Amino acid sequence: MNKPLRRIALFCGLLVLALLIRDNWLQYVKADELRTATDNRRVSIERYASPRGDIIVDGEPITGSVETKAGDFKYKRTYKNGAMWAPVTGFSSQAFGSTQLEKINDGILTGNDDRLFFRNTLDMLTGKPKQGGNVVTTLNSAAQKAAYAGLKNQGGKGAVVALEPSTGKILALASYPSYDPSSFAGSRDGDAEAWSKLQKKSNSSDPTLNRALRETYPPGSTFKVVTAAAALENGKYSSADQKTDSPLPWVMPGTQTELKNEGNIPCKDATMRVALQYSCNTVFGKIGADLGNEKMLDEAKKFGFDEEQFTPIRANASVFSKDMNDSQTALSSIGQFNTAATPLQMAMVASAVANDGKLMKPYMVDSLQSSNLDPVEKSEPQELSRPLSPGNAQILQSMMETVVKDGTGKNAQIDGVTVGGKTGTAQHGVKNSENPYAWFLSYAKLHDHSSPVAVAVVIEDDNAVRDDISGGGLAAPIAKGVMQAVINSKK
Repeated sequence: MNKPLRRIALFCGLLVLALLIRDNWLQYVKADELRTATDNRRVSIERYASPRGDIIVDGEPITGSVETKAGDFKYKRTYKNGAMWAPVTGFSSQAFGSTQLEKINDGILTGNDDRLFFRNTLDMLTGKPKQGGNVVTTLNSAAQKAAYAGLKNQGGKGAVVALEPSTGKILALASYPSYDPSSFAGSRDGDAEAWSKLQKKSNSSDPTLNRALRETYPPGSTFKVVTAAAALENGKYSSADQKTDSPLPWVMPGTQTELKNEGNIPCKDATMRVALQYSCNTVFGKIGADLGNEKMLDEAKKFGFDEEQFTPIRANASVFSKDMNDSQTALSSIGQFNTAATPLQMAMVASAVANDGKLMKPYMVDSLQSSNLDPVEKSEPQELSRPLSPGNAQILQSMMETVVKDGTGKNAQIDGVTVGGKTGTAQHGVKNSENPYAWFLSYAKLHDHSSPVAVAVVIEDDNAVRDDISGGGLAAPIAKGVMQAVINSKK
């Protein structure tokens, strides 16, 4: 063979070798990635080739599937009371993808999860059509209904989170305004108009925003519960009825600015009980400044601040800043300056106090099931931290119960039930130019001293008369309704 032919043969051999290597790379190394790639239309066709499993609340599905009339996708998703449950379920759309539990648990719901291999193989051998598994939630339908109805009737924007303090189970997770995921669950051609309308609304009221988990607000005076906990845990005060070192007026350190209270209230050297009852800025601002940024930050972190939570839906990290001077720490300690919290975070604060100082990790998925209801995975309660000793938690409980019995939280009172709470009206806008946020956090205790529920409510009402906005007036009645719903459901 002459030299030119040898070169051609060698080059062709190298091309064949490269082709074989590439073919094996695609078939064995990249096969899984290509099979599951979002750009692979076969993935979407398979996802909607059979009915999805369901998301379950109180033993009943809040989702479903129906056959489509045209196109490549055989089934599309349906939702019962879709707007009420949207912050929990998210959406599953043939055209626009999926979010929240629908996305996180897509493998179980479609039946493609590796943990369902045995079930799927058995169904294939017996000729049974492929079916997705179920996601069983911790949610309480009565509590969710009360939360959503309360927000809707209020008419503004807002959110509610309710937890079971002893376990961390999420009992209600409501956000308003909301949207119906069924309206764009099908094809792009059929549902583009509904999707487009929703995106336009997102520029103003943003119904797709999960305010319970993804929005952080200044918590206002509800944060004084954390400041009170820091005072007790650091030994600054040891009793609810011990007088505090709280002059009036009080000038913030390093400034010539007095920290003002709302109205003529008895804050001078007030006890912590009275200070929480009347929501004294001077008392809790001075506690924060006296303890200092480091100790306040440490206590806030024990309650979950500065860390994302996964429920499994991700919740934004709430914020308590570091490296603040004493006056900034004072403002932060009354829930202003840089302090910001999600409704989930403030429900966690109330929950830890109600649970004698033990904070449980919040979660909303109780278990995953195969199509024949066999368990695939079971969630177990997990302790997250201990922000308070049991003794200090009980002191703080007595203070919060005074707020509801004799203070600003009277609208949360429930006959025959001990309720602890804290109101908050948080400044909003440059120089407090916009309507403030109304907050209320609370817990309920029964005769056996068990606490079945802790709740946080936040209301944004742009149309309300400014002087009418208060946590006790707007948010406390909603919290009361949610607590009553949980208590009644356990009877």
